[in-house]
Amino acid sequence: MAFRMLHISDIHTGPPFNPAAAERLIADAHALKPDLVVISGDFVQRADFAAQWRAARTLRERLPQPQLVVAGNHDVPLFLLHERLFAPLRRYRQQISPDLNPVFTTTGIAVVGACTAHGLTVDGGKLYPAQIAALRERLVRFGPDVYKIVVWHHPPALPPAYRRKRVTITNAAEAIRLLDEFAVDMLLCGHLHISFAGNTRDIIPGLRHGTYIVQSGTTTSRRGYGAEHGANTCNLITIEANGARVQHLRLDQTGDRFRPVAEHWLPRRSVAVK
Repeated sequence: MAFRMLHISDIHTGPPFNPAAAERLIADAHALKPDLVVISGDFVQRADFAAQWRAARTLRERLPQPQLVVAGNHDVPLFLLHERLFAPLRRYRQQISPDLNPVFTTTGIAVVGACTAHGLTVDGGKLYPAQIAALRERLVRFGPDVYKIVVWHHPPALPPAYRRKRVTITNAAEAIRLLDEFAVDMLLCGHLHISFAGNTRDIIPGLRHGTYIVQSGTTTSRRGYGAEHGANTCNLITIEANGARVQHLRLDQTGDRFRPVAEHWLPRRSVAVK
């Protein structure tokens, strides 16, 4: 039986937030009835302000369950320096989730979250040793027959046509090789405010397995980039026996619904090479 995930990202409650897109997202999400909602970070625009956290928490509560969520760099306070340095994810833990390394499992599928956000940079991300250890401890549980999906906020590289100056995960090579070591099938991320599908083998040729990279644009803010300038997007991902179908959904100009604008078929390598 197919397993469907709704992958949203970069909510950004605060000045760039689009309430109409959020209402449409909530309605469409309930109509789609996904088996899992994944939110890959940046719940708020500025983590310093309590009102933005309240809005983000309310939006999350109105979306379908179950959910798997991770933090983004905007979920770390910018102006409260002491909190940024010594308790960067305190508000995220209080308002969104106390678990920085969530795991969701169902028959034949495992979804594992990790945190690339920290307080020592404004834009970039990193998998620190504690996060690497947590990922290892979780991924080692799942054998080769399990379709493995990892979720974090920062991508390991910029898409080929991406022209905006943004910082990705700073220890990308180490992170990519970790995914390859455990034959992770798919990485879900956000941060760049543009939809994309690629593969880690495009970044490091010769990887034994290779992991598909699937990015969501910004789902409920006005900060879409490039071809998605001003657009609101998300992904509907269907995991099937021999691969995954990724639909990029975009809120149409009338605001009537999120509609498919592109589709990718990502064959499972362990199946395809037999």
